[in-house]
Amino acid sequence: MKTNILQKGKLLIAEPSILNDNWFNRSVLLLVEHNEQGSVGFILNKPLEYSINDAVPEIEANFPLYNGGPVDQDNLYFIHTCPHLIRNSEMIGSELYWGGDVRSVAQLINDGEILGSEIRFFLGYSGWESGQLENEIRLNSWVVRKNSFKAGVILQQDHSFWKQEMLKLGGDYQIWANAPDDPSFN
Repeated sequence: MKTNILQKGKLLIAEPSILNDNWFNRSVLLLVEHNEQGSVGFILNKPLEYSINDAVPEIEANFPLYNGGPVDQDNLYFIHTCPHLIRNSEMIGSELYWGGDVRSVAQLINDGEILGSEIRFFLGYSGWESGQLENEIRLNSWVVRKNSFKAGVILQQDHSFWKQEMLKLGGDYQIWANAPDDPSFN
C-alpha cells in the first residue's frame, strides 16, 4: 500500500529512479521527525564496517553501526525501544523512540540492560528543509509507506530490505527489485 502522507514513523523507500546517488540509492529510511521546519530520518539498510565500540570505546558491545545519512556524519544518533531507561527520548510511534540521554546509554548497554535488539546506532542523519521532502516525493524520488514492522524495524538489518519493500509494492516495482544495482550490468 502506497501513501503520500508524511509523518514521523513512516518509511521512505527510495524509488528506483534514484540511481547515481550513493547515499539514497536502494535505501529504506525511517522518518523520525516531520513538521513545518522540515524532516529528519535515518537510513536503515546501510550498515557500516564498524561497530558501536569502534565509535565509542566505552561501550563494551559490538552492536552494528549504520550510515544514517549525509548530514552531520561526525555525530552519533540512535533509535530504541527503551524510553523507560533512556531519559529525554522522543517518541516516533509504535513503541519506537529516538535520542535521549546518551551519557546513560553506554552504562546501560555495559550493564546488559539494553540489548542490540532494542537499539540501533547511526553516524549522521538524513535531513530535509521545509517542503523539500514533499517536492522529492512529487518528483517520484520516494515512496512513503506505513511502518508495518513498528518497533521491530530495529531488527531489519538485511541489505535486501529495499528489495523486500519493492516486492511488496508490486507491479513495475517487482521488476526493479530484481534488477542489478548497476542497470548497465543487466
